[in-house]
Amino acid sequence: MDATQTTKARLSACLVCMLLVTVQAAADEASHGLVGDVGAGAYYTGRIVRGTSDVTTVLPYGDFEYGRMFARVDTLGIKTLQMGDGYLELVGRISQDGFDTNTPGLLGLRKRETSIPLGVGTLQVTPVGGFMVNAFHDVRQSQGQLFEAIYAAELDLPQVSFYPLLGAEYQSSDYVRYYYGVSAQEAAASQYSLYQPAGAFNDFIGLIADIKLTDDYHLNGYVRRKWLGNGIEQSPIVNQRYLDTGYLSLSYRFK
Repeated sequence: MDATQTTKARLSACLVCMLLVTVQAAADEASHGLVGDVGAGAYYTGRIVRGTSDVTTVLPYGDFEYGRMFARVDTLGIKTLQMGDGYLELVGRISQDGFDTNTPGLLGLRKRETSIPLGVGTLQVTPVGGFMVNAFHDVRQSQGQLFEAIYAAELDLPQVSFYPLLGAEYQSSDYVRYYYGVSAQEAAASQYSLYQPAGAFNDFIGLIADIKLTDDYHLNGYVRRKWLGNGIEQSPIVNQRYLDTGYLSLSYRFK
């Protein structure tokens, strides 16, 4: 077993131990019940790749905790060890980064499969706002890494609460090359030249609005714009400098 395999084995063992401890803690705390929002929403994802269309889907919406298990819209996880003003968390991300290439403009390129990012992170809720840091590894085709840091402030009004977001993201070279690169084989079979980028830093801003309709029902909205790093923006198959996403949901609030 080489050094990389040994490191991966040790990391896997640590994650398994953390998971076993946390599952027991979650079972002990589950009697507290579900707290938060559950409903349905319409999710919008803009497309930055030539020949692909923007996507709007209707899916379940969840922003809740159940013991130490939680859902934060597109992030699912389990809280493990207490750390500062939060916990060390095991997290997974629901992604929509894959795309088909069966369009005239992308002939010769292979299909990009949607990633399955798994990793660790933390949410620190402090008097000056929330700080979220996550580190993911795509266990699917790209085998790349994603790192993000997000700050969220809070502004409460009688019927609506606003949460401005400011964040940065790093996508590793493996991830960027898989989704936005052009291999030698693809270059020979398509209209695009060889492109093997490095990693990319992406900045973004967002805004969440939580509108109180009644004591139990809430309307939740979110918009975000992410500016793409050079490794992505300069790809020959990319025709945008930014990526817009958002959702609008109706949910029931459990207390």
